Amino acid sequence: MTGTRNYQGLKLVALLDFLIVLPFALKEHRQDFMIFLLINALVVVSYRLMVLTGEWSLAHVVLMGVAAYASTLLSKMAGLSVWMSMPLAALVAAGVALVLSFPLFRMKGMYFLIGSFAAGEAIRLTWNHFQYPFGGSRGLWSIPSPRIVLPGVGTIEFFEPVNYYFFTLVIVVVCLWILYRLENSRFGLTLHSIHWRDVLAESIGVNTWRYKTLAHVVASFFVGIAGALHTHYLGSITPHEWNVSIMVYVLVWVIVGGTRTFGGPIIGVAALSLFDEWLRFAGEFRPLIYGLILSAAIMYLPDGLEGLTSWIRA
Repeated sequence: MTGTRNYQGLKLVALLDFLIVLPFALKEHRQDFMIFLLINALVVVSYRLMVLTGEWSLAHVVLMGVAAYASTLLSKMAGLSVWMSMPLAALVAAGVALVLSFPLFRMKGMYFLIGSFAAGEAIRLTWNHFQYPFGGSRGLWSIPSPRIVLPGVGTIEFFEPVNYYFFTLVIVVVCLWILYRLENSRFGLTLHSIHWRDVLAESIGVNTWRYKTLAHVVASFFVGIAGALHTHYLGSITPHEWNVSIMVYVLVWVIVGGTRTFGGPIIGVAALSLFDEWLRFAGEFRPLIYGLILSAAIMYLPDGLEGLTSWIRA
């Protein structure tokens, strides 16, 4: 057991070393790609925490947008620093998730899926309709980026791709570590039990509604961090960035990667993001190709890409 843990630790250290060196070997547009890949890794892992309850939400990306808008308004209009606006925005996303949990978790299965879609669209259309403070369909621009003022040294700006890459890397690694610890805690084990045997869990005194709500709130907090990272790098935000088509990509990443292990969604988002870069020539046919990939994964890889290791060993 100790040897296995040491081996896993060495792999993680090697991966971190690779991620630290990587941006210096890439051109600027590739550095952009790596920044969004890190952000999307946090999106899919936070979504997996929600999936552990057995429910698949279509509002996850919209809650990411809630935090993006909140951080934008707090930093651009209220004048708060980005270091304060980002965690506060994540708390706003968690609060909205808490409110949505009251009606949504009275539903199950397909009804929950439709209900989450309706709730997400209601929020997104609100942004689209109101010119103030959300900017309407045109959105908001000139969103400030994070900076650090060091006395005697100067100001470190994070709008440059390399600087923002390391800023994102540190935040994402910390968030992933917290999510990993949560999943391997008593809380995470309870979520697993609710997923597989919710009636049995209730029979021994587990309040399934409370645990599902807590998972929804925690997942929304972390996807809120991802949303704030996203919008402060782009410097702009519009309602169209958070529509259901983006949510479909998240679903495909998670399903193709697999949900049985913590690393499954990360494998999915990394593999399909690289594939998507190669698919740019396909233009409007990309959603069709993604649909075919999803169908093939469901038919031939029920455990996702993470199941390939066991299949190869067998």
